Amino acid sequence: MDCLMSTRFNGEPRSYTRFNLTQNMEGENSQVEMKLSSDMDEEVGGNGVGEDLNHAKDPYVVRKPAGRTPKNVCFMVATILLIFIISYLIGYLSHRRKELAPPSCSRPTVEESITQGYVKMEADPLMDWSDVKSLLDQKMSASSFESAFSEFASESHQAGSAGDEALANKVLKRFNQYGMYTWTDEHYVKLVDPPASGSNMVTFKGSDLGTLRGYLAYSKTGTAQGAVLHGNYGQMDDLRKLQDKSIALDGRVLLVKSGKISFAEKVANAAKLNASAVLIYPADNSRIGGSTQLFGHVHLGSGDPYTPGFPSFNNTQFPPVQSWALHTDLGTAYHSYPNHDYFKGVGKLGDDKDMVTVEVNNVLAEKMINNVFGVIKGFVDPDRFVVLGAQRDAWGPGFASSTVGTSVLVELARAISDMVKNDGFKPRRSIVFASWSAGEYGSVGATEWLEGYLSSLNMKAFSYINLDGVVTGMYSSCLSLFYSMEPLRLNDPAYPFITFSGIPSVSFRFITEGEEYPYLGTLQDTRDKLNGATSNQVAKLAVSAGQFAGKIALRLVHDHLLRLDVKKYIRQIHIQVYDINSKIKSLQSMQPQLLPKSLTVQWLMSALGSYSRAASSLSTEIDNSDLEEEEMCRNINDRIMSVERDFLSPYVSPRESPFRHILVGSGSHTLKALSDHLDALQDDHSDANADLFRIQFALATWTIQGCANSLAGEIWSTDNMI
Repeated sequence: MDCLMSTRFNGEPRSYTRFNLTQNMEGENSQVEMKLSSDMDEEVGGNGVGEDLNHAKDPYVVRKPAGRTPKNVCFMVATILLIFIISYLIGYLSHRRKELAPPSCSRPTVEESITQGYVKMEADPLMDWSDVKSLLDQKMSASSFESAFSEFASESHQAGSAGDEALANKVLKRFNQYGMYTWTDEHYVKLVDPPASGSNMVTFKGSDLGTLRGYLAYSKTGTAQGAVLHGNYGQMDDLRKLQDKSIALDGRVLLVKSGKISFAEKVANAAKLNASAVLIYPADNSRIGGSTQLFGHVHLGSGDPYTPGFPSFNNTQFPPVQSWALHTDLGTAYHSYPNHDYFKGVGKLGDDKDMVTVEVNNVLAEKMINNVFGVIKGFVDPDRFVVLGAQRDAWGPGFASSTVGTSVLVELARAISDMVKNDGFKPRRSIVFASWSAGEYGSVGATEWLEGYLSSLNMKAFSYINLDGVVTGMYSSCLSLFYSMEPLRLNDPAYPFITFSGIPSVSFRFITEGEEYPYLGTLQDTRDKLNGATSNQVAKLAVSAGQFAGKIALRLVHDHLLRLDVKKYIRQIHIQVYDINSKIKSLQSMQPQLLPKSLTVQWLMSALGSYSRAASSLSTEIDNSDLEEEEMCRNINDRIMSVERDFLSPYVSPRESPFRHILVGSGSHTLKALSDHLDALQDDHSDANADLFRIQFALATWTIQGCANSLAGEIWSTDNMI
């Protein structure tokens, strides 16, 4: 392309510059050809009008001057400066175009991270996976864990206390020493302390049965009285056996063993049957001693129960509310009750006139807690990250419940930071290390973080790895992988990550086969007790736990593709859908007045088919894709990440039903709740409602279909058969 630029000096045309911007077809920078004509010709013999006209006819011809004058020199300098400026601008703009252009998908170029300290990478940063594993193994040792145990062990570090804050500062100092970017997250939450004066009390037939140091946070305060019943573990099946014996729970005090389900679930089950109070005692008194005190909470949820569904920041402008999951029953931990060791199963303890009185005087207090974070930034997708987390607080020493997990967290941060700084490992995605406070009160610190940053975490955090309680025995037992068909338990710290936030989550631990570690939630959770449960192999087992969790995290940030198999859910949905189908058909056959023949599971099964096809299609797409193409790889990973989020029911309130996942969550929106509702209709239960069931049925169907549509990718790829 040619373009003509005229410049003027003192208002008169003095020169013409011709630019030849012919584009090189091979993609090189445009070249500039410049031909200059100036009125210098007038100084060298161009005196007549005719000569000026000749210039006009051919303005691009440069006539060689006959000599040099000061004026000529000025014009030459101005011309050279003009050429230089124009050339510089063109070169600069061409260079900027190269910088701003998207990196080649086949040869990914990593742009400088938003965090300081990262430089542009011109080559694929991947290290061979076998080398990554080997490096991690080399950097974790029993001696380093012994040092960490000594540093993070504490006799007193209850949430919000000075001991908790001291440990938080130690973790933060370690992260800073490793060169990580660090920050803290502050919340003001409602926690529960034991009575400021006096104690909680239990009396039997007017006699005081001893001082209670242990307590259950968030239990209703006050006094309750009633004849005592033994309810085994307090599971609903246990309590139904009482009903089968024509024993009513109304106004009774229920005595149950610890274990099987959470304290909160035990109290909730008793509340459903109108019990007046619940006493919980250690299931394994023979091992831990009859005087052992239990600590825990009875919030049937996670997070601060007085800010359900939203974060407990200091400037939160919500009116005071109470979680749906707090019950009116009194609940307390009790260490000994006459003759209960000899009672197996369920039934009465004593006569109806033998009254038990339970008095709860716990104190509700607002406290500030801090979560501590450190991050190792990724080199390709730094805005995508896996989170490793461990609770920092405990009721007492909490060696197994908090010290080991905190040590594994910090040692993993040290090892992986060293791999990045000194061994050339460059993770594609980021790794966030989180030290939570108030874990003993129901994952309060972690849940408040999820609630505070839900929208930003939604498509950023692609996995959570829980490090709490990873060593409680000798043998490896991987529990509750998010795709394992085994739902996470309500009291698992990973539970809110998947059920509230839709973040794929994993918990694991080393256990002694056939035995539970009985000291969690007691003041006997010490190094000596854990040594006894592990034959003095705590440090060695912590190394194995760190390597196991570290390799999960490193694989997720190393590979192009996130290794989360979306096809695993097909079988789980299939089982639940066919269970619902058989119950609907049975009910329509036996009680057609409840469910009309027009109600069919066709659409639910069609939604299952849509999800199955979308998952299979994505698998085929992955097999046929070049994962070196950065945009394609990112698109596929985003679709994989969206699955758990899209299984969160959009039709229920996070405040009223926080665990919105329809497959592993809890509430009326889940597929399990649909099946249970059909059972209630079959039994003509008072809470059963056929119209409500049909609404829940439709919403569950559309949740599955919506997940299938999202997994399919582009809107034109969705399955419109429904």
